[in-house]
Amino acid sequence: MTGVRSLVISGCIFLGAVGAASAQSLPSVVSHGQAMESIPITTGDPAQRQLAIAANQQRQAEIKRDMEKMAELTQQLKDYLARSGEGVMSIDAIKKAEQIEKLAHSVKSKMKQAF
Repeated sequence: MTGVRSLVISGCIFLGAVGAASAQSLPSVVSHGQAMESIPITTGDPAQRQLAIAANQQRQAEIKRDMEKMAELTQQLKDYLARSGEGVMSIDAIKKAEQIEKLAHSVKSKMKQAF
């Protein structure tokens, strides 16, 4: 039981670390546009620029979706742990913890991408 609680706490700490890791530097081919402060824009023709903006917006939407799902699963797992006493964990709780872990890895890899 304490192992799952540790996993949940580690997941929350990981989410904070992932947020801090998103402030990484961009490759030399990517620069920040002044008018779009947080959207990286590739140097080159306007078509490439539009594709980069669209890809970045899609990536951000996927990150948001994954984070919402992770928050939902974390709350469900937290509620389960609060209801259950000491003893054996259910398969469902273990699967939720594994899903949270997979989503965290997915969010981390998407945050490392730069367009």
